[in-house]
Amino acid sequence: MNIALIGYGKMGKAIEEIAIERGHHITLRISSSNRHEMTPDNLRMSDVAIEFTNPEAAEENVMKCFEAGVSVVCGSTGWNDGISHAKMKAVEMGCAFLPASNFSIGVNIFFEINKILASLMDEQPDYNVTVEETHHTQKKDAPSGTAITIAEQILENMKRKKHWAKESTDNPEAFPIIAHRIENVPGTHNVKYSSEIDEIEIIHTAHNRKGFAMGAVLAAEYIYGKKGIFEMRDVLGIKNVEL
Repeated sequence: MNIALIGYGKMGKAIEEIAIERGHHITLRISSSNRHEMTPDNLRMSDVAIEFTNPEAAEENVMKCFEAGVSVVCGSTGWNDGISHAKMKAVEMGCAFLPASNFSIGVNIFFEINKILASLMDEQPDYNVTVEETHHTQKKDAPSGTAITIAEQILENMKRKKHWAKESTDNPEAFPIIAHRIENVPGTHNVKYSSEIDEIEIIHTAHNRKGFAMGAVLAAEYIYGKKGIFEMRDVLGIKNVEL
């Protein structure tokens, strides 16, 4: 498979290493210094583009790929308002699109546990919930896209909570997301339910970027030759779990 890497920082290079190990070919490497090379002709040399840049550039990058007829795996977060538009464009152009706040296999299993736990805790009003995340100082969005996904899953499965808030809240229908930025931390997310009696906590800790990179390559392999909108649950074959 021919892959275009849009975003060639630490994550892009980690993706490149794994993609080559798995027998794929990198046809295009785009960074801030050579954006002029992201032309339709250059993009068309690829079967799939993997986009990891920033919230300001993501929508334009993804749209350029679709206009060139190239399917996209997108790991940029913080541009939620543009994702719906991108999905419509992908369908219009007959491409595949797989956006995700996190491509790690472990995190996506964590997501499923988070949904089940939130549903169980909906009937336990003595427990208050807090989401906390820690990332490296280069990460521009806070809270992280993964933390927001976790919070949205809690809201979908816990009817007694209606909103999430940054850092703190006194609203009994809301819960906080607390974000930390520390040097050289790939990413840690935890969800804690606290009462006067005890606490229940689930944690995912990334040791390096390899998990994110592997998931992105697996996603590219999955959408290769397909059309439509997909998510990591499709890639990993995760089925709905009934309580």
